[in-house]
Amino acid sequence: MAGARDEGVVVSDAVPDFPNLTELAVPFFIATMMLEILIGRLTGGAKYETRDTAVSLAMGLGSVVAGALFAFIFTGVFFWLWQYRLFTLGFSWWVIALCFVLDDLRYYVFHRISHRVRWGWASHVNHHTSQHYNLSTALRQTWTDIFTGLFLLRAPLVLLGFHPVVIALCGGINLVYQYWIHTELIRKMPRWFEWVMNTPSHHRVHHAINPKYLDANYAGTFIVWDKLFGSFVPEDPAEPCRYGIVKNLGTFNVWTVAFHEWWAILKDVARRDISWRDRWHYLMDVPGWSHDGSRLTADMLKREHVRLHPETAGTPGLRGARP
Repeated sequence: MAGARDEGVVVSDAVPDFPNLTELAVPFFIATMMLEILIGRLTGGAKYETRDTAVSLAMGLGSVVAGALFAFIFTGVFFWLWQYRLFTLGFSWWVIALCFVLDDLRYYVFHRISHRVRWGWASHVNHHTSQHYNLSTALRQTWTDIFTGLFLLRAPLVLLGFHPVVIALCGGINLVYQYWIHTELIRKMPRWFEWVMNTPSHHRVHHAINPKYLDANYAGTFIVWDKLFGSFVPEDPAEPCRYGIVKNLGTFNVWTVAFHEWWAILKDVARRDISWRDRWHYLMDVPGWSHDGSRLTADMLKREHVRLHPETAGTPGLRGARP
């Protein structure tokens, strides 16, 4: 096999044919959802609603189709960037492991932006629209991620010398990992695991709309990112998670689920009674921002909660909230 020496490291010219882990995991997804439905009916521990589950499955299928249709964009961008890489790191196990950790940090940044910038939220919000929390919710994926441009957050990995197929492999592992944490059947993992890894308990908080839980636990695989960057909030047994979005849609129309926030943005920026500065804020400020203060952001909801419940001031998720 031919090889090349770059930066003192011997690397192979051949690009491995890594499997598509998401496709391989489909039978596992189906089997575990069926198992969760069965256990839920026997114990009441997992709640499914037929129309809600159908929307999640439709969103998952649409995400696969959209990914296939627009794959040429990020594939073309990343392979173009590849020619300007600083190093050629190859395909060794340690390269894949390092790429996975760095890509998970990239996911944390991407996920946080997707909650704190409305332009990103417009694509991500559909994942949070279910008022149930079960394995089917994990499949409720966006159709419009490519349009946010946030895929460019992976560009530094390419320039560092991680091959695009390695990055794709790590992204697939991350996506499959996040599937199993969308459940209420698993209450807690071992303490050491809860400290390092993202778990059902941590991710339930992320999906909850309780004021103390809003905008918390952005992790993909490693919850340590949230602990490092101050966005970690533990699940409180005394306050069960309520799911959905702050203003629930009230419909199972899959097109509304997929595009409602994009439509709302279009209507806001097309208003005639606002400035261009206001239009920019409607695009790039936090979800819920409004030029006249008539809507509520997550920070405003936290402050209002503390005003009504002053005993919660300074508790996890509400430490920075002041009435």
